[in-house]
Amino acid sequence: MSVRELVVLGTASQVPTRHRNHNGYLLRWDGEGLLFDPGEGTQRQMLRAGATAHDLNRICVTHFHGDHSLGLAGVIQRINLDQVPHDITAHYPRSGRRFFNRLRYATAYRETVQLIEAPVDTDGVLVATPAYTLQARKLSHPVESYGYRLVEPDGRRMLPDRLAAHGIKGPDVGRIQREGTLGGVRLEDVSEVRRGQRFAFVMDTRLCDGVHALADGCDLLVIESTFLDEDVHLAVEHGHLTAGQAARAARDAGVRHLVLTHFSQRYTEPEEFERQARQAGFEGELTVAHDLLRVPLPKRR
Repeated sequence: MSVRELVVLGTASQVPTRHRNHNGYLLRWDGEGLLFDPGEGTQRQMLRAGATAHDLNRICVTHFHGDHSLGLAGVIQRINLDQVPHDITAHYPRSGRRFFNRLRYATAYRETVQLIEAPVDTDGVLVATPAYTLQARKLSHPVESYGYRLVEPDGRRMLPDRLAAHGIKGPDVGRIQREGTLGGVRLEDVSEVRRGQRFAFVMDTRLCDGVHALADGCDLLVIESTFLDEDVHLAVEHGHLTAGQAARAARDAGVRHLVLTHFSQRYTEPEEFERQARQAGFEGELTVAHDLLRVPLPKRR
């Protein structure tokens, strides 16, 4: 059975707290696993969440501040210790390659796994597979930062009443799906477009074009909301978003399920982030993330 869900490994911003680990997010997408921004302690959080190194196919780092990347050393060494049998690809800003290499080789260990480095230096498609296209867009932060967007190709949903009206049944259903036509009946006559699902991951950034492009039409948007709205001056100064800014971006982009995360240690009442997000006009499904939470992608419309 295919699974599409977000496993939240950590939700703290710069400083971990008693209740929040540094960042870490595992997206399970059918048979693949994409690990985003493994901060310090990610290896242990994966253990607590029931995730293993074998679950990983890609590692996507938005930028090289410690709360988003210090866990790379442990995760990469665990991948090799467990002798993961498949290649793993790492995406990260090319300008931070020296940091990636320092973390990758922070201590001595035996490399047993092919880790493919695919650094990012421009907006656009990073990889296109039959299951999804992975895209990157530049964000606005004091160090170079990229957000990631995963888009499933559109498919087609067969319509039983139209199939019956044209007398198409049994093996002929598969045939018209493969060939696009059958006895003068077009695939379009007996089916409709099934929109592919969309996921985006937006971390440390001010509001910018990249935020809106990544969020556009997402079924699930994971986005930082480091500050509450009354501290917007701090958000602008340090290159972050407030709860209200994140929610308005999601509202304007038509996001179905919004996940707020990356919270400053200064706040102790998570419900205030939800209140401000609703006050900003976001009416879709809303989650204020906490460590070890699992968030399924919304069911198709």
